[in-house]
Amino acid sequence: MENRLFDTTVQKLKYEVIKELIIAYDKGLDNGIFHDIPIKIMPGPHASLRCCVYKERAILQERLKLAMGGDKANPNVVEVIDIACDECPVDGIFVTPACRGCISHRCIEACPKNAISIEDKHAVVDKSKCIECGKCTQACPYNAMILQKRPCVLSCKANAIKVNADKKAVIDVNKCVGCGACVYQCPFGAISDKSYILDALDIIKNSENNTKYKVYAIIAPAIVAQFNYARIEQVITGMHRLGFDQVVETALGADLTLNEEADEIKEKGTLTTSCCPSFVKYVQINFPDLYKYVSHTPSPMVMAGKLIKAMDPTAKVIFVGPCTSKKFEYKQDTAKDYIDCVISFEELQAFFDARGVDVSTLPDTYLDNASYYGRIFARSGGITEGVKALAAERGFEARPIAMSGLDECRKQLTLLKVRKSPYNFFEGMACDGGCVNGALCLHHGPKSLTDVNKYGEMAKEKTVDNSVKLYKMAVGEKDED
Repeated sequence: MENRLFDTTVQKLKYEVIKELIIAYDKGLDNGIFHDIPIKIMPGPHASLRCCVYKERAILQERLKLAMGGDKANPNVVEVIDIACDECPVDGIFVTPACRGCISHRCIEACPKNAISIEDKHAVVDKSKCIECGKCTQACPYNAMILQKRPCVLSCKANAIKVNADKKAVIDVNKCVGCGACVYQCPFGAISDKSYILDALDIIKNSENNTKYKVYAIIAPAIVAQFNYARIEQVITGMHRLGFDQVVETALGADLTLNEEADEIKEKGTLTTSCCPSFVKYVQINFPDLYKYVSHTPSPMVMAGKLIKAMDPTAKVIFVGPCTSKKFEYKQDTAKDYIDCVISFEELQAFFDARGVDVSTLPDTYLDNASYYGRIFARSGGITEGVKALAAERGFEARPIAMSGLDECRKQLTLLKVRKSPYNFFEGMACDGGCVNGALCLHHGPKSLTDVNKYGEMAKEKTVDNSVKLYKMAVGEKDED
């Protein structure tokens, strides 16, 4: 498997561990995997990534534990691999060689704690006094002072990551929203998501080739931008080869969510979306007074699962998507009756390669489960576009805004809180750009957005009407038409 699919070597390592775990599963798991798999991936004798091959293998053992579900006592979907977290500098203000020893000393004047002095004509920071406010970095005319933070801390817009006395990253589970930004941004892969791939393998195996029950995969629309060496129709065929009886678009559930949310905003006047579980949790933790505005409509993943279970009560449903957020969601009460497991695009690729399925050689299997609007839920602005169109059809005004990333969410929610927002519908996405840039995507970039838009345009259905009719038939509701 070439590294053409992945942005980083960290992703490649995660993929290798998952792939080898699946191969071992097929042969019959035993404790020998903790010895054999690390050696197979890092044969040595020389280290390629760390100080020595023995440390590399020790870290791979920890990755293997996460691949097998991680710490069962830790409810968080993201965990820190302590042994891998030791190379980042300690946070704080640093004076770089760009300091010219000027005589204006603006850095000293800007510091509210008198933490800066001049020694040998250069600024020196007393770390015991510094509060890391950053005012000196703004005052220095040479940009010679920098506020250095670890990538995981910078990436966490929920402020859930701190550094402990041992210089290890620590996740505050009471603040973490499960977005996975730290997973993608940590340069050493010291923060990673738990995998539920063994649960997925058990579900497929125990179906006995879909004779005891049928196994459904529901695929997030962001998938169209991921497997760039094959057509999406070939990927669907490959999933059937892995043992899925049927593959359904999560975009079908997005059609249903969009229909319900359009009715909700008409009734309530102000609404935020429920599609991104990390956004919902962010609101709950940081803006509890605004939680009443969060839509009561289940997410597209849950709506798709609900539809499948209504049509086939014995079905097992596995969601395949781009983020840690859905791994967090499927454990919640709102999803547990409809979703049986969640795996990522990274894990799906490992699944293909472990089973020797080269999707680029397969024939096409076509999907047309959803509308244009359902498919573009994968990118920021897709929900607002759909709500605006449905509002116009139903005779009321929607003033939507797409909040891309938690920084933008915080800004717009603050305006809503103080009643200064001109909007009445708030689309919240924890990931910048939306699900198409989820932490567990194989790769990220502007082309992904283009691919999602093209996929939306390919949909034969241009409205949500047929999806809604199908759902009503399945759950036994009468169509008002």
